Amino acid sequence: MGQVTVRFNNQEHHLACQDGGEERLKMLAEYIDKRAAGLVERMGPVGDLRLLLMTAIIIADEMQEINDGELPSNAEAEAEVKRMDVALGKAVLRIEELARSLEA
Repeated sequence: MGQVTVRFNNQEHHLACQDGGEERLKMLAEYIDKRAAGLVERMGPVGDLRLLLMTAIIIADEMQEINDGELPSNAEAEAEVKRMDVALGKAVLRIEELARSLEA
């Protein structure tokens, strides 16, 4: 299990992630922190929970605009996660197969 230290609202937070997902998690956390910093610049200091909620709403609004005004349903999101999990599993098996053939 990977470990990443990210910053949000000038505070460090330690998060766990799947091995290999560290850089993506850092990138996403930096994006969220930058969006939150923009809110703080416009509104002044805000509590962490309220700041995180407002940032999440802004990002959800962006997602809705990208998806032509519709947010994906929980069922659609869960189905996509399952499809990605299956694809990742197949990729891992193929990589292991290739590694074994290289070792032989």
